[in-house]
Amino acid sequence: MAFDYGSIDRIIERWSSTPSATIPILKDIQEQYRHLPPEIFPYLAKKLGVSEARVYGVATFYKTFSLKPKGRFIIKVCDGTACHVLKAGPLLTSLRNKLGLSEIQDTTADFLFTLETVSCLGVCALAPVLSVNERVYPAMTPEKVSALLKELHTEAQTTPICLKTNAYTTDGGSIRLPQVW
Repeated sequence: MAFDYGSIDRIIERWSSTPSATIPILKDIQEQYRHLPPEIFPYLAKKLGVSEARVYGVATFYKTFSLKPKGRFIIKVCDGTACHVLKAGPLLTSLRNKLGLSEIQDTTADFLFTLETVSCLGVCALAPVLSVNERVYPAMTPEKVSALLKELHTEAQTTPICLKTNAYTTDGGSIRLPQVW
């Protein structure tokens, strides 16, 4: 199956085909595909009039970009000082055990979950915290982790996602774009 460059062209049209638009273009591509597919680098470089190395350099410099596919639900466990002291470690262990993940494997085989640690989520008074697709969950415990995962599994079953377009489908086959990404 050939890569669909039409969606990339629409993103470029939205931002302009200038080198200064590299970051927002990459951001939109990642929102659509949940990572930066390797096919985009030579194509984007040609469209922006820069070297492939420059586009790749931007994509690998910023931690926000990922070359590996991520799950539908990106769970970030805070490991800042307050969260660490208030037992963020057991949250991470509980999540890894329940999702079958490790330090090396951070995304489930079904691409439903990606688990990451972050230095700080900036809500230390609510520690320990984690976020799911930028929504913060305060004062987490391993028990609350179990309930949250159950809730996310239910959401995934009731709101299917079209993997080709990364959009949630609703009744009648209409599509609405994700609101949380």
